Amino acid sequence: MLQAFRNIWRLPDVRNKLLITGLILLVYQFAAHVPVVGVDGNAIKQLLQPGQEGAGLINVLNLLSGGAVRNFSVIANGVYPYITASIILQLLTPIIPRLAELQKEPGGRDQITRYTYYLAIPMAFLQAFGQIQIFNSLLGGGQQIIPGFGNEFLLTISVLFSMTAGTMFAVWLGELITEQGIGNGISLIIFSGIVAQVPTNIAQMLGDTSVPVIWNIALFAVITLISIVVIIYIQEGERRIPVQYGKRVRGSKQYGGARTHIPMKVNPVGMIPLIFAQAIITLPAVVVSFFPEGAFGNSIREAFGNQQGFLYWASFFTLTVFFTFFYSDVMIGNQDLGNNLQRNGGFIPGIRPGKQTQDFITRVTRRITLVGALFLGIIAVTPGIVDFINSVLFAGAFDPGTSANAANVITGSGLIILVGVVIETMRQLEAQLVMRNYRGFLK
Repeated sequence: MLQAFRNIWRLPDVRNKLLITGLILLVYQFAAHVPVVGVDGNAIKQLLQPGQEGAGLINVLNLLSGGAVRNFSVIANGVYPYITASIILQLLTPIIPRLAELQKEPGGRDQITRYTYYLAIPMAFLQAFGQIQIFNSLLGGGQQIIPGFGNEFLLTISVLFSMTAGTMFAVWLGELITEQGIGNGISLIIFSGIVAQVPTNIAQMLGDTSVPVIWNIALFAVITLISIVVIIYIQEGERRIPVQYGKRVRGSKQYGGARTHIPMKVNPVGMIPLIFAQAIITLPAVVVSFFPEGAFGNSIREAFGNQQGFLYWASFFTLTVFFTFFYSDVMIGNQDLGNNLQRNGGFIPGIRPGKQTQDFITRVTRRITLVGALFLGIIAVTPGIVDFINSVLFAGAFDPGTSANAANVITGSGLIILVGVVIETMRQLEAQLVMRNYRGFLK
């Protein structure tokens, strides 16, 4: 592996891509420290106090923004509006025939990506307004995160436009990494935000006196090690569907007749369902912020703002499982493996070519995806499970709203994103080395 790292730096184009990736992430971190005009720094510090109401929601928003919410930066929205726009268009594609046809046309996916950018702009406006309203409601007592917002027209417009521009700037940086650097840019931005929060979360965990420190340390080590091993095992697990290619005779030569396989992953979509679920799980708290306070709105705000209770964790688990199935179906449908095999003279033994082959692949995918979906769902709700265990073992001392949680230093969803991004980036580096006849990282 050390030799592989040395080989990377010997290749000028790969070295340049790594340097460009690092430089763009550095630019993003600089932008994450540029505060929105008029923001009250003392109010931000108050919201970030351990045990503050709504800390769970702030942590989710901070995760999706790559750490920018902690400073209420101009990119405090992060890439969340773009992710939401992408989810909406992917949900609409099977419903609207024109979008389904466009996706199959040459250049159609680029057009859909352009629509996603257009939709992300109004979503960024709504997210900026909703986020400010949520923070104001969490502060209470008439205190505002941006004094005068909503009353002063020029200030309100300036804040909304600057935060929307910040979102599109963050998306542009992510796309720039994807095109000019190494790895998926959007995922790397979220990755950097998770890593940046780890030292602070460890300090909070060690400073928590409601449970023994040694218990928190041991629990953190066990959860992290087991999660990483299981994540890699599931991520790399696959079922191989055999494929036979028919023999063809042209003149005196015979072609084809080869045997190969289609590798079907247990978790074919990686960490994407968790990113989608994290984005959607913030919507209820954002939506109720637009309406006057009431019993129903307060209960929603308490559950989804504080990341506590059965309703929140059940919703998170359900969303993760749903998006795993949904995204794997979309991915398999887009690949159209049945027709592609038929056009190339391939078939699955015992299955008719064409539609029956596609139906068979879909059935197999859904069956093995069930394992991957349940796994992602359990990983996602690990902090809730640890909260329940701590509340039983340390009844009276442990409070989920104020006590540190060993599983929250790096949440299960955060671990999957970290491991997924690292594996994906390593695979791209591997491909760059193999293309140039170098030995790679992976066997």
